[in-house]
Amino acid sequence: MPREGEVSRTRSGDRPAGRGCARRNMATYVEIIRHEFPDIDSELFQYVTGVLDSSAADFESVDEIFEAIGDVLQEVSASKNEDDVREICQKMFNTLKLNTSNSSKSNVLLKAPIQLSKVTSNSDYKTEDVKGIWMMRRDMGTTVDAKKLEKAEARLKAKQEKRTEKSSQKAASPLVLEEASASQASNKKESRLEASGKNKSYDIKIENFDVSYGDRALLTGADLHLAYGRRYGLVGRNGLGKTTLLKMMSARSLRIPSHISILHVEQEVVGDDTQALQSVLECDTVRESLVQEEKELTAKMNAGRGDGTESSRLTEIYAKLEEIEADKAPARASVILAGLGFSSKMQKQVTREFSGGWRMRLALARALFAKPDLLLLDEPTNMLDVRAILWLENYLQTWQSTILVVSHDRNFLNAVATDIVHLHSQRLETYRGDYENFVKTKEERLKNQQREYEAQHQYREHIQVFIDRFRYNANRASQVQSKLKLLEKLPELKPLEKEPEVTIRFPDNFEKLSPPILQMTDVDFSYTPDCPIFKNLSVSADQESRICIVGENGAGKTTLLKLLLGDLAPVQGIRHAHRNLKIGYFSQHHVDQLEMNINSVELLATKFPGRTEEEYRHQLGGYGISGDLAVRPVASLSGGQKSRVAFAQMTMPCPNFYILDEPTNHLDMETIEALGNALQKFKGGVILVSHDERLIRMVCQELWVCGCGTVKRVEGGFDEYKDILQEQFRREGFL
Repeated sequence: MPREGEVSRTRSGDRPAGRGCARRNMATYVEIIRHEFPDIDSELFQYVTGVLDSSAADFESVDEIFEAIGDVLQEVSASKNEDDVREICQKMFNTLKLNTSNSSKSNVLLKAPIQLSKVTSNSDYKTEDVKGIWMMRRDMGTTVDAKKLEKAEARLKAKQEKRTEKSSQKAASPLVLEEASASQASNKKESRLEASGKNKSYDIKIENFDVSYGDRALLTGADLHLAYGRRYGLVGRNGLGKTTLLKMMSARSLRIPSHISILHVEQEVVGDDTQALQSVLECDTVRESLVQEEKELTAKMNAGRGDGTESSRLTEIYAKLEEIEADKAPARASVILAGLGFSSKMQKQVTREFSGGWRMRLALARALFAKPDLLLLDEPTNMLDVRAILWLENYLQTWQSTILVVSHDRNFLNAVATDIVHLHSQRLETYRGDYENFVKTKEERLKNQQREYEAQHQYREHIQVFIDRFRYNANRASQVQSKLKLLEKLPELKPLEKEPEVTIRFPDNFEKLSPPILQMTDVDFSYTPDCPIFKNLSVSADQESRICIVGENGAGKTTLLKLLLGDLAPVQGIRHAHRNLKIGYFSQHHVDQLEMNINSVELLATKFPGRTEEEYRHQLGGYGISGDLAVRPVASLSGGQKSRVAFAQMTMPCPNFYILDEPTNHLDMETIEALGNALQKFKGGVILVSHDERLIRMVCQELWVCGCGTVKRVEGGFDEYKDILQEQFRREGFL
């Protein structure tokens, strides 16, 4: 007997036993052909088995086998149709794959020589057939038609090259996303009024319009009326088309009078050598053109190159500049920038030195300074800290023109909105009042609709009972006919449309850890020696902790999180973490870091291989990414849907402690509510950086204020922190 690890040899030909085993397995598909096509002639038999034998490793699907030999097999037997032959090809494909996988493993040791007589005694085939099999394998050249085999091999090779070319093109080509589009029914009266130039109203009426994204309808036959000077909050579930609607309005794909100026805060300012303050001032194009012309005329006069008309033109320019209060523009721009967190030093910085978040703030500052007739804001609070949000709330409350803002910050909408526009079921419904009033009115409206539906349903049943009872009564025939007509005239009953409830659950099947599970003692940290971020910092958390970290942008909140995570090492001091601590981290840039060119199921499979597709779908479904959403490219999902995918990815390993950095960005109100409920029920620890007042009040028991190189605990919680900020505004003259 050979030793373990050796390859045994047969006595004839000194070949490895594994080769003999491969031949024995290979006979299986030959047996299938012999059994299914007993009348096949030897030439065709040799051709088919030759193709299968020579290209076994190249076949990747049953379709490829069918394409290679299906036509030949169909000609052999008139009793078998295409489906029968395809089924036979499936059996052979299974056999080939089994042989391929076996050949990749270590060779099998034969305990004894194969007895052909025993093989044939247990088989339905003759000994000559089995002998033929072995002989064919031993001398392929003498039995297979070389031309036919060469043709089949060339066919397979061409197919393989084509497949390789397709896969390389797919990898090289960028993902092409669907595009949004809008259409609107024509209105001759409005068109004539617009063409005449007599339309001076700043109210906006967009009627009977559709908006779609690719093949998916977002709005159908919708109407939107915006009264000048009112502030509208646009709300609705993630992915229904709120952002798309703003883009269609901004691009004037929907009919908006041409004399109404529109400004959509969508993209960050392009970084260049322009100072932040000057970048804001340049938004007032009228003022900028007058100032520029004044400079050019003055230069001409000083150089003696004037023609005598400069003096009168300068007088006109000065009058216009005085009329638009151009001298107050720098101060007004500076106030806006300061309110959004730009210090005096930052206002003089060139825009290319700012990060993306600060450039978005700069874009918002430019929009506020420009004072368009219609201001479109998409999640303006996402880029702001609590202080800047409070300032923006106060600033927008005195806004003179029209605002349409998409926001999922409940408190922001309560402070700013005079009306709420609700997008659902491919239509828009407008409610007077702030968000809280909208919730109450909507609930009351739904109750009334439900009562009306039930009353109509009862009335229909009552009529139907009478019809059924007297249908065959001749004396009541006229009454039955009357009731039938009445039933036909009743309006069609539509059940109440309820939006599905959002649920989020953080798994908590883990053991309780003894405190402290996360602690930092006397920690100093700085990125550069001359600019310390923290000095003598000492904080701790356990599994019962519900901590919210607040502070101005740049105060070190994200740096503190990275120190707690262990991603940054203290310059001095100690970070201690429990040996069984398992942290789930949600970065504010988590969504941007997702792989965009694959779908959500593939994303989880890449991060956590070895599980079934059903497990990945179940995980995603727990965060509202189910059905078609789970197999759409991540890039095509809305911001909120991407956030849910990020949550599904974060919770897959079942952490026992969560550190969440701005998790509410892009989430709709219902999902924020579900997130708050999930964190309340979670049995592990939570440290949260957020500006969402609703979530903070729902979840957090401690408030840490980050700033001035340290972290302070505010005993009075969020209310005390808001009071502190309001007092700062009063001192700084913002209120």
